[in-house]
Amino acid sequence: MASNGSDDQVLIEENQYVRTLTLNRPRQLNALSHRMISLLLKAFADFKEDPTVKLVILKGIGRAFCAGGDVAAVAHSITEGHWGLGAAFFRDEFTLNYIMATYRKPQVSILTGIVMGGGAGVSIHGKFRVVTENSVFAMPETALGLFPDIGASYFLSRLPGFFGEYVGLTGVRLDAAEMLACGLATHFVSSAKLPLLEEALMKVDTTDPSVISSIIDRFSQKVHVKAKSAYNRLDIIDRCFSKRTIEDIKSAIELEAIKGAEEWISAAIESLNKASPFSLKLSLRSIREGRLQGIDQCLIREFRMVCHVLKSEVSRDFFEGCRAILVDKDKNPKWEPSKLELITDEMVDRYFTRVDDEGWEDLNLTSIQRNSKL
Repeated sequence: MASNGSDDQVLIEENQYVRTLTLNRPRQLNALSHRMISLLLKAFADFKEDPTVKLVILKGIGRAFCAGGDVAAVAHSITEGHWGLGAAFFRDEFTLNYIMATYRKPQVSILTGIVMGGGAGVSIHGKFRVVTENSVFAMPETALGLFPDIGASYFLSRLPGFFGEYVGLTGVRLDAAEMLACGLATHFVSSAKLPLLEEALMKVDTTDPSVISSIIDRFSQKVHVKAKSAYNRLDIIDRCFSKRTIEDIKSAIELEAIKGAEEWISAAIESLNKASPFSLKLSLRSIREGRLQGIDQCLIREFRMVCHVLKSEVSRDFFEGCRAILVDKDKNPKWEPSKLELITDEMVDRYFTRVDDEGWEDLNLTSIQRNSKL
């Protein structure tokens, strides 16, 4: 077994036909730095060209798989200089997401602990997502003045019914059983059995997904969604989150609260009220458009959207959210526009257009799409 330097933010272990990538920023909950993204891009490119590599395992050190992209660093780089520095981060991150989504060699992501935002981007697009009793998933972007990106408009829009809108708009935390039930995870393996699972995977000498799935199946078990889980109330979620506008969704969920005080309904209302109004508008439209688009189209559109966010064309909510949640941590963001009714369709439309800036280019996935042997 070989390993690169222990000081690296991504550790690479070689074991016969298997490569294990370990995210190694435990103090930052393995939040993705630009360096980490660059290391992952290089690793996946190297593995693609290496015929001896049959399987890629991705995991994290510490109590998180990955708590997301290091957006605080991105926001800081923009306040220090040109918004293009932030755009470069997202360009590379989204390119990595697409490579993972179209990779011909199976990827097994072991999602121990926290899986949020960018952490979902480097795992959910892969073939196998193994969760444990400690796994926690969320897309908390609307509370940060952003929107569920990293191709989330693709995978959220494909969850049962309108569960994806509920998850993406409220930032609700899902446990392992809920992840498995809605399709975000493929297997549940207790943390005590993970060493045995990894040992078995190290013997893999095939890229056949059915063989790898059968190996994971040997260590996996069924888990049941808790009685009070919102996933058991898809009828209510579909009734409310299928509405055309955020205003209609909020009205519908508030009406459900009057009918009965279920805890998840109250929490959803509270989250929607705290979130950036502009982010809610962007997020809903993004998920709805994602239903009709491929992963490549979703990522190209989301890159346009995030560049508009970085340019602060209509709203500076992303920077205010980072300040309030991640930097000052007063958890009291001052959103602008402050209310849904102050946001016009034209404001939202602008974030879905090409960016009018000298030297700016759309996310280019053409070279990856052309190579059918990824």
